[in-house]
Amino acid sequence: MPAGIARPDYAATGIPSDRGARAVRTPSEIEAMRIAGRVAAAALVEVGRHVTPGITTDELDRIGHEAMVAAGAYPSTLNYRGYPKSLCSSVNEVICHGIPDSRRLQDGDIVNIDVTAFIEGVHGDTSATFLVGDVDDRSAALVATTRAAMHAGIDVVRPGARVYEIGRAIEAVALPEGYSVVREFIGHGIGDQFHTSLQIPHYFDPRQDTVLEPGMTFTIEPMINLGSAALEMWDDDWTVATRDLQRSAQFEHTVLVTDDGHELLTVPADGPPAEVLYAGVGAGTSPATPAD
Repeated sequence: MPAGIARPDYAATGIPSDRGARAVRTPSEIEAMRIAGRVAAAALVEVGRHVTPGITTDELDRIGHEAMVAAGAYPSTLNYRGYPKSLCSSVNEVICHGIPDSRRLQDGDIVNIDVTAFIEGVHGDTSATFLVGDVDDRSAALVATTRAAMHAGIDVVRPGARVYEIGRAIEAVALPEGYSVVREFIGHGIGDQFHTSLQIPHYFDPRQDTVLEPGMTFTIEPMINLGSAALEMWDDDWTVATRDLQRSAQFEHTVLVTDDGHELLTVPADGPPAEVLYAGVGAGTSPATPAD
């Protein structure tokens, strides 16, 4: 990590600050988060461009790390509570927090890549599930539905809406298709801290009645399974997989509540995001037109 790149407070110790966090960002923080979001989004596009059969998830981690560092950012996951890599790579039945390693992606796999960049004193967090080569129809449908569910949740974000409306909208897309929505891992507030106390469940919970206000920033990142929502943690204390070993997909954006709706902060400055480029087409290809 170059010496000139600013690091979050946990970079050396692995322990994030326990200081309180505001739910509403200042104008200067919001502008910084636009920068962080663009960096994370561009890094995700770059990683997605290399998702092909035969590549290792370690190599994808290297590509993402170098993309963030080249932009002057610190990879937020690196040493966050001891996490050893610069992004998360969750393949097939892995729901989230998969640790990149020497595993080679196989034709027909699906893989979620989760990238967070720290720059200008704030974090930008985004992920997409990529299709590796020729993916079966059930898996492709899961990926497409998960993306649609994320956007359904995003679409309800506006001042005066309540947090529970987000989960209700996500379930309205996922459950009729016979999928399950993971409950143990949810969206979160984000800003100068990677995770704040604001919680964004991806399922309907009437107790989550926080009213959304302009200036709030948080992630919406549903994890949706082909089978049961039951999960288990691997003995690495990070990797979370479906208990029935059926596949899981996830998409994520960092969202800002604006005066009259919302803004996606995790989009590249110069092109469409990874979830547009690679949803529904073989990852690693360069489609003439986005799959949107």
